[in-house]
Amino acid sequence: MNGRLKAAGGAVGGGLLVAGTTSDAGKSVVTAGICRWLVRQGVRVAPFKAQNMSLNSFVTREGAEIGRAQAMQAAAARVEPTALMNPVLLKPGSDRSSQVVLLGKPVGELSARGYFGGTSQGTAQYAGRREQLLGTVTDCLQELRRTHDAVICEGAGSPAEINLRRTDIVNMGLARAARIPAVVVGDIDRGGVFASFFGTTALLSKEDQALVAGYMVNKFRGDVTLLEPGLEMLRGLTGRQTLGVLPFAHGLGIDEEDGLRVSLRGAVRESVVTPPHGADVLRVAVCAVPLMSNFTDVDALAAEPGVVVRFVDRPEELADADLVVLPGTRGTVRALAWLRERGLADAIARRAAEGRPVLGVCGGFQMLGERIEDEVESKAGVVDGLGLLPVRVRFAAEKTLARPAGEALGEPVEGYEIHHGVAEVTGGDAEFLDGCRAGSVWGTHWHGSLESDGFRRAFLRRVAADAGRAFVPAPDTRFGVLREEQLDRLGDLIEEHADTAALLRLIEEGVPEGLPFVPPGAP
Repeated sequence: MNGRLKAAGGAVGGGLLVAGTTSDAGKSVVTAGICRWLVRQGVRVAPFKAQNMSLNSFVTREGAEIGRAQAMQAAAARVEPTALMNPVLLKPGSDRSSQVVLLGKPVGELSARGYFGGTSQGTAQYAGRREQLLGTVTDCLQELRRTHDAVICEGAGSPAEINLRRTDIVNMGLARAARIPAVVVGDIDRGGVFASFFGTTALLSKEDQALVAGYMVNKFRGDVTLLEPGLEMLRGLTGRQTLGVLPFAHGLGIDEEDGLRVSLRGAVRESVVTPPHGADVLRVAVCAVPLMSNFTDVDALAAEPGVVVRFVDRPEELADADLVVLPGTRGTVRALAWLRERGLADAIARRAAEGRPVLGVCGGFQMLGERIEDEVESKAGVVDGLGLLPVRVRFAAEKTLARPAGEALGEPVEGYEIHHGVAEVTGGDAEFLDGCRAGSVWGTHWHGSLESDGFRRAFLRRVAADAGRAFVPAPDTRFGVLREEQLDRLGDLIEEHADTAALLRLIEEGVPEGLPFVPPGAP
């Protein structure tokens, strides 16, 4: 399979859209799996998601902010992530509004009504913006297809969201503009997968249906032969075959998207905790603050043998924790109020007074400071912080997007920064990355620093000493290697359980001819 794949027109590399019957059907996993399978065959492949709604983001080498799922998919494809792979990112700030990030840079806040056009007037106003955004995303996709043999596109939500079809630039709107075939993924673990496949197809227009080339069942448990009669009946009803039945796989350990909904069952929490290297385990409690962002920061902790990570929202759940983590958030002032309302702020203050470890990352770091001046994110003005670190924070209109590297605790460390808050450190016992340490309270804006193996081990040794635990970090845990193993597992799922020959035909040859129309079609 070495050499350049050609799409139907022969001018650019092949493409495929991975759509889904619902959110969380497994689109991100399947897209990453196809990317890893293809690159193992010698294919130059790139991931793409035209529009992403996520609080879990990443900073590329050129300083662009994209969805972290696309960064994970780029790792699966063994290519460097770029802004081309996720041209539009929506970062929710509430149930009704989001920050719009275009080609890696924030361009403003918009309500859902304003973005999608919730009224006839709103739709008219959006029409020009939609055409502009569609032009941007198709240009990005075209550039990726020009420089790669294949581009695997991930959809968003469901392609059959009939209320949003006019403004769609990520599902069938993208497929139509780029003339690429679509495969629809369904989560059978939820039940109703046949109805979901049929209903999704039947709610699409004739033109959209002509691009839906097949289905893929995800998270199947049991004997696949019992499913096969249903798959045959589905083919009879729709004229489309099922291109794979992927088994349920525990603890895949991939980065999740997450929009407004915070998943407390992320991959690292599904994994079985391996026995500790030393005499004790180390218990980590992560406060599940509102609009929590980049909670993948704690994945590297959970990868350590003997480290138990859990997400909490009550003060009593901090009692037996050896380390409490305040993670990033898209709403620092809102999260701070939430901590106080729940009694978590007082519990954290008591921990600090007792010399028990607390770590704040990004928004969590800001909350630990003395004062927050915010006329940008919450527009709340001056708000008192928890007062546990000698830090004053002022929110700037311009967002900091960076990939810093340095040394801390005697070890090399890398990270990435995504924040509007500018921290002024006025004291403390020691510097800590870009932040500081005061007693057993640590704070930094750096996301991802715990993925640096030597630094993580040094930090955990300090935490264990402060917590009085006989915990010893394993000397050979390599987070990057574990990530690669998980991505290979995704590739194995595709290689072993999907019709790879059929997938390759779709990528190489484009949309098949003669796919039947399933009534009634779009309203």
